[in-house]
Amino acid sequence: MADPVETQTQTPTLRQVVLDCENARTLAEFYRKLLGLRYRPGDEPPPEGAPDIKGQEWLVLCNEAGNAQLAFQQVPHLPEPTWPEGPRPQMLHLDTTVPTVSDLHAQHQRALSLGAHLLLDRSDDAEEPLFVYADPAGHPFCIFVAA
Repeated sequence: MADPVETQTQTPTLRQVVLDCENARTLAEFYRKLLGLRYRPGDEPPPEGAPDIKGQEWLVLCNEAGNAQLAFQQVPHLPEPTWPEGPRPQMLHLDTTVPTVSDLHAQHQRALSLGAHLLLDRSDDAEEPLFVYADPAGHPFCIFVAA
């Protein structure tokens, strides 16, 4: 019997990962700075003192080519994951990589300075050095060394 995926002529394309959060602008700014992304045209922060209408609903960050990467959807309340222990699992996490252990430690300091909270330190793991963090909204993400 043929695999249904093989018989399809077209499959969906992953457009972006969407993170629910209680403060879309704050979380978008965190990931914009951490990953070097930029706002989709029209989603940039407003001038100082102006209301942030877009930041109260939905924001999109893109890569340098203009392709959507991450989106942030404002919700009224979001229980923070308790991962790695507790009643609320992480449900989803983002994996990011750097090429060397030296880069890992440099990005560790950047992540903390931008507001990440360290959840797990496996930076001394010989096979896969990594750090696991919670972003300012509590979503887990990893930075690890990969070729």
